[in-house]
Amino acid sequence: MTRRSAAAPAIPVPDVEAESPLWDRLPDAESLAARALEAATRTAGARLAAGAQVSVMLTDDARMREINRQWRGQDKPTNVLSFPAVQPGALTSAPFLGDIAIAFETVAREAEEEGKSLADHYTHLVVHGFLHLLGHDHETEAEAEAMEELERRALASLGIADPYAEETGSGRLAS
Repeated sequence: MTRRSAAAPAIPVPDVEAESPLWDRLPDAESLAARALEAATRTAGARLAAGAQVSVMLTDDARMREINRQWRGQDKPTNVLSFPAVQPGALTSAPFLGDIAIAFETVAREAEEEGKSLADHYTHLVVHGFLHLLGHDHETEAEAEAMEELERRALASLGIADPYAEETGSGRLAS
């Protein structure tokens, strides 16, 4: 009997756009986003359309504040926001999965306060934002625990420490 290996999952393609020159301080943001999306896809067991795209907007706190005020009614910047383009049931056929916006100053400040590298914290936020695009959330304690476990596993596969551990993180993400 011949054993068939499971087909590799389709990995989303990041379309990374730096709106702020502050992101020049992380020149490998696009490759980090690609690695984060691959790890999150595999960890979550997501089935996606081949070539599906995810937009990653690299912005600053001022622009993030505008977005947060417009879409969430909160007049303050935040680290990451996600805007799903499709319902989770349509992921297998969707050519575009949604947008992730990340604010440089907030991410850099959090990374410094938590003793993390900018690259590792950014990677975590891409994973977190993408899991939202897949339909995961953290509105309840059970949802938060399940989502955090996926984040931990995806990041561990990339060699990144548990962002929620007492010694490496400050707790739950605000988004």
